[in-house]
Amino acid sequence: MRIEEAYPPFDERRPWRPTPDPELTRAVAAILEDVQRRGDAAVLDATARFDGHHAPSMAALRVTPDELAAAWARLPVSLREALRRSADNIRTFHERQREVGYEERDPDGSWRALRVQPLERVGVYVPGGRAAYPSSVLMNVVPAVVAGVPDIVLVVPAPGGARSDAVLGAAHLAGATEVWAIGGAQAVAALAFGTESIRPVDKIVGPGNRYVTEAKRQVFGTVAIDGLAGPTEVLVIADATAPPRYVAADLLAQAEHDPDAEAILVTPDRRLAEAVRRELAALVERSPRAAVVRVSLAAHGRVVLVPDMDAAVAWANRRAPEHLELLVADPEAWLPKIRHAGAVFLGVNTPEPVGDYLAGPNHVLPTGGTARWASPLGVYDFIKRSSVLRYSRERLVRDAPAILALAEAEGLSGHADAVRVRLEASA
Repeated sequence: MRIEEAYPPFDERRPWRPTPDPELTRAVAAILEDVQRRGDAAVLDATARFDGHHAPSMAALRVTPDELAAAWARLPVSLREALRRSADNIRTFHERQREVGYEERDPDGSWRALRVQPLERVGVYVPGGRAAYPSSVLMNVVPAVVAGVPDIVLVVPAPGGARSDAVLGAAHLAGATEVWAIGGAQAVAALAFGTESIRPVDKIVGPGNRYVTEAKRQVFGTVAIDGLAGPTEVLVIADATAPPRYVAADLLAQAEHDPDAEAILVTPDRRLAEAVRRELAALVERSPRAAVVRVSLAAHGRVVLVPDMDAAVAWANRRAPEHLELLVADPEAWLPKIRHAGAVFLGVNTPEPVGDYLAGPNHVLPTGGTARWASPLGVYDFIKRSSVLRYSRERLVRDAPAILALAEAEGLSGHADAVRVRLEASA
């Protein structure tokens, strides 16, 4: 990891982001068009081509409730217990996010309301190419269940036809109502457009590789999406009190995800920076995923030296990371100054994996600086709001002059007439 020095004031200009790779865009568009045109046949062809799974029919790709229950039963007792604890914590945390709407009633009988209703049918994409992610199943499905979504369709790739008991067991536990062993852009297309076997959904959530992300980008508008997930990232702010091995371990934990993962240390302490580099080098040598970690750290790892903690926080807010760790003497004192982060982890006993797996807050987080405006996945992602109005005759007559004035100011005579005819009827 390289060490660089940064001094405020920081450059507030944001880098221009190029459009997606034209070749990737064309390849994904071709898959989407093929699925939209040929339905099941296109999904089967793409699954054979990209996942090496030559299924004879869509029925062979459907994972039945009995198969989900059997997968759950095959899991070791310790893993089942861990999944149950995780699901319980996720459910408890997300139940606080429920919205009930409200009504305002006036003495004349007029009223206004906000109705909150769950989405009817959602699709959940769970990655499955590099590894199995039962935690992602829980983080995506449980909030949808809490929101009251009746149909939750989970798709997960099964390279070579291999299916993960951990993922399928988690789907059984979480409450997915329909599961398909398909992945990639073809799965996104099937969820968005529908096929002979899969009814279309209203929203697609969940992270995936660049083909999945590009497919979600292209189908947005046909369906809703949760966002466009980029490579995962952690930013650790540490002072002289932070144990160098802890810092190094947390950076490695993020770097092992993916060659494009980003691990950054921001510190005012040069001795800590050097010690972390030494510890990290030793940890990498012992990592089973050393090849991935080396690429990630070489390309995206960095240590940023700043003059003081205020500068460290300012640098972090400018970066708006997915995960932000405060490994400092008094982390809660600095929390009010953190403006932009997907999730914040306070103190040396709160490494990022506790949020990934067990604590309860959602681990599907905004990446690539989008934490400036985006939020973690939550119950609010699986609901929609509708406004309701009812006017009494008395209220319409009273408000008509203002409505007519506004309609005429905008040159919309039809709007004005829709009110005027009602006034004439009462004359």
